[in-house]
Amino acid sequence: MSTKSRLLELLEQNRGKYLSGNELAKMLDVSRTAVWKGMKSLQQEGYSITAVTNKGYLLEEDNNILSEEAVRLQLKNTEVLVEVWKEIASTNQRMKQLAVEKRLPHGSVVVAQLQTEGKGRKGRKFYSPKDSGLYLSVLLYPEKTAQKSLEITAAAAVAVCKAVENCCGVSLGIKWVNDLYLENKKVCGILTEAVTDFETGDIEFVVVGIGLNLYEPTGGFPKELKEKAGAILPDGQKVDKNKLVGELVNQLLLETEKSGIPQEYISRNIVPGKKIQIIFGETKREVIAKEILSDGKLLAINEKDEEEIFPSGCFCKVVNEYGCCREYISCMFLATAFYVIKKCSSFSEALEDMDI
Repeated sequence: MSTKSRLLELLEQNRGKYLSGNELAKMLDVSRTAVWKGMKSLQQEGYSITAVTNKGYLLEEDNNILSEEAVRLQLKNTEVLVEVWKEIASTNQRMKQLAVEKRLPHGSVVVAQLQTEGKGRKGRKFYSPKDSGLYLSVLLYPEKTAQKSLEITAAAAVAVCKAVENCCGVSLGIKWVNDLYLENKKVCGILTEAVTDFETGDIEFVVVGIGLNLYEPTGGFPKELKEKAGAILPDGQKVDKNKLVGELVNQLLLETEKSGIPQEYISRNIVPGKKIQIIFGETKREVIAKEILSDGKLLAINEKDEEEIFPSGCFCKVVNEYGCCREYISCMFLATAFYVIKKCSSFSEALEDMDI
């Protein structure tokens, strides 16, 4: 860890308090000059650090820059890997690469302020603009069963709801299975990817990707998303992003320790009572969603006015009052993407071998 990183860690631990240059130099076993240079570098990166003669250095309370040091302080398990990026192609891709190359601690996290190649389900592009959102991927080692990995998506949805409520004071609704909504607009997407062993079929690890729209991006959402996407917070309302990341990880680890589909996932779901279009292959049917069952399946009223259970292997769209389908929902089994990693010498070789 560099002197600058160690300084930032100490400042974060003592946010709002003065630390003298002498004290910092002794704690880090470096010169006063090294402390001064480190502070100057942090200030240039945007950290609001006050320097007062005979008092020392103080990290202002209103600092809200994402950093490994600040995120780690919010985690219940501080021994995990934490990576924070200003810009990255994809946090999920990065986490999968790291996890394939060596075994990392359960709960390790990669966070970014901007994704250039963020992906949603079925390879769809996930809009991930700079500064307005929060994008992270968490590594999990669940039980080696497909069913357990499928339950993780539901648990992740509940975890995000709880974290957002705790840090932002906003209550979100869950849209079967992996989208979170606020006032009929999508504000969060979740993509769960499980990597399996080619020979045994056992799940090696799971990566849960979470993309949050905290604010409306500068200039607004693109035309194709304007009617569908929303933001959790209004412009000007601040949230501690480091605390939110920590809360998201902590809640996710807590929820995924439980067995089965969370009851809160069912109670928070916004689909029941709505007319939806079920899509299975080339077949399309319009039904009325009645309830989400304990195994994640959907109980609905079909065209014959009879109850019918739809498995978690189909897609559906919400139909509005004009008979138009405009909002997509996926089911449990299609919300989780499985990647088979062969015994290759590197992650890139494995991806090339799979043509991913």
